[in-house]
Amino acid sequence: MTPLRQRMLHDMQIRNLALNTQKTYLLQVSSFARYFRRSPEVLGPEEIRAWIIHLTNERKLAPASVQLAVGALRFLYRTSLRRDWSDEDFPLPRRPVKLPVILSFDEVTRFFESIPSLKQRAILMTAYAAGLRVGIINLLRARRYYDIDSMDDQPAHVAKIKAHTFKHRSRAIDEATTIKAPLANLSVLMTFISRSSCQKPR
Repeated sequence: MTPLRQRMLHDMQIRNLALNTQKTYLLQVSSFARYFRRSPEVLGPEEIRAWIIHLTNERKLAPASVQLAVGALRFLYRTSLRRDWSDEDFPLPRRPVKLPVILSFDEVTRFFESIPSLKQRAILMTAYAAGLRVGIINLLRARRYYDIDSMDDQPAHVAKIKAHTFKHRSRAIDEATTIKAPLANLSVLMTFISRSSCQKPR
């Protein structure tokens, strides 16, 4: 292992980067050095630019993969080599914005009606009405249910959540009463659940 590689590894360990991130960053820097057949210490912004063009035009990598490669070089030069380079020296490709697929009211209705189990149907309808993501649904536990009206303005304790995903109580109520489909709302779903509850569970 070269001294530079060892230094970069230690810098990542000191900052407690994930093991996968460490391996990926080292791999990206090694690929960068092999492409130019020189040590990264003697390479600069022009080589970084040429490397990004190579990844994009020749290797046809997705923008997310190119961003990962640039992130590795940014860490190497700014942290390990302490180069005072600006963001312009590490140009990042824009990720394409994908519009979400929004189901129509009829499509949502047909989906829920296709669920034979009343229990599963109610769970999915509630999750859909609240706009919950699959990852959040997987974290739900019966012991964590709260009566939101009894909480006043007290914050809820949420496990395994990122800082930017925290929602205030008022916003949580708004999202819980909004359906991500045209003309669909919570009252429609509650009517459907009430009507279904009168039927014999299957």
